[in-house]
Amino acid sequence: MCVKNESGVFDFPLRYDIPLPKLSHPASPLAKLVDPLTHLPKLAHPARPLANPRSIRYPPNVLASSPKRFLPRPRHEAALRRQLRRFPVVGLIGARQVGKTTLARSLAAAEDGPVTTFDLEDPTDLARFADPKLILEPIKGLVVIDEVQHSPELFRLLRVLVDRPDNRAKFLVLGSADPGLLRQSSESLAGRIAYHALDPFRLDETGAGEDAADRLWLRGGFPRSFLASREEEGAAWRDAFIRTFLTRDLGQLGITVPAATMRRFWTMVAHCHGNRWNAAELARSLGVSAPTVNSHLDALVDSLVVRRLTPWFENLRKRQVKAPKVYLADTGLLHSLLAIDDAQELLGHPKCGASWEGFAIHEAVRILGADWDRCHYWATHTGAEIDLFTVLGGRRIGVEAKRSSAPAMTRSLHTAVSDLRLDRAFVLIPGDARFRLHERVEAVGLARACAEGLE
Repeated sequence: MCVKNESGVFDFPLRYDIPLPKLSHPASPLAKLVDPLTHLPKLAHPARPLANPRSIRYPPNVLASSPKRFLPRPRHEAALRRQLRRFPVVGLIGARQVGKTTLARSLAAAEDGPVTTFDLEDPTDLARFADPKLILEPIKGLVVIDEVQHSPELFRLLRVLVDRPDNRAKFLVLGSADPGLLRQSSESLAGRIAYHALDPFRLDETGAGEDAADRLWLRGGFPRSFLASREEEGAAWRDAFIRTFLTRDLGQLGITVPAATMRRFWTMVAHCHGNRWNAAELARSLGVSAPTVNSHLDALVDSLVVRRLTPWFENLRKRQVKAPKVYLADTGLLHSLLAIDDAQELLGHPKCGASWEGFAIHEAVRILGADWDRCHYWATHTGAEIDLFTVLGGRRIGVEAKRSSAPAMTRSLHTAVSDLRLDRAFVLIPGDARFRLHERVEAVGLARACAEGLE
């Protein structure tokens, strides 16, 4: 977020992950703002740090010459502000490295009142939380606590603090999706806490142009992968993320499956992306029981790296499919698990269609403003199917994803419109075209859907 003040200077949130321009000459006017050795912003008074260093001021030419290394996320910021107005505690959850800390910094930089931040992965802050009540009780304004999973007992104290008659503090707590943590916080702060799940980048944040859409589809929406300067850097980051997630993060979330076993299982799930879940088949491949396989899947779903789309049941005289579908939550991770390194390999891969289907379905849920838990798919054993079904405002809406420039009104789609009594159905395709296939069915390019919505 950049705000220009009356003197023509930009107020810019403090983010050290943005590379600043190197000084070509020590007498440059930027030398007063940037350290010539570290290229980090100088404080106004080095011997007397700023009391509230939430922003550093740069002249416009600094911003103009700096490469874009982060993207604003106004949709998520607006949602967090709404929740902070309604609840004394808001939990921002998401997968590792999805951008929770950067989003919280951007939100805090725009606050008018006092902001206090703690990072419980910082040994100093963690030591201060040996007696958290002593630290938190006198604080007013917005309090941001990052990596809250390192202090799960904190939620009981937060209930005491927010229930004070004179409470003037709001708490934004950040953490990875730990099922035990979420359960404990819900029990301790029932009615006082709201959760906001942060997804990887979507097209409304990256831009829906053809190049941006293809890049987002190939690399996925994790910031360090999408914003990497080269394809090789993005692929290397995703491989490192997968290794770290399996060897460290799952263990911290209380999941004790060996990393090698979980890697093999996650790769199998990637090959099932967009398909109906068959636990018995994967159990035979792994040499374990079906309940064990379902437990492994639950771990990935709870960690927000896999999505489970449940089936919809209609009162019909037809045999309907009861197994859920599975999608990896990020297509970049999907492609890394499938050993797809570039766009050429992706377009020639057998899972190309399923990959694009998952990409489009996630965008459709976002465009519709639907809750993933209230989205389903529908299929019968005779072959009729629709990829996404939801009810919004009493209207029954269906979405089909097809990587094709010339979609047709198929028999399966006719059956879905009739049996589900759909008010509207959309066939999402690449590009920006929009045309009618049926009285209640439209083919819509994904870029066009992002711009105009699905109405």
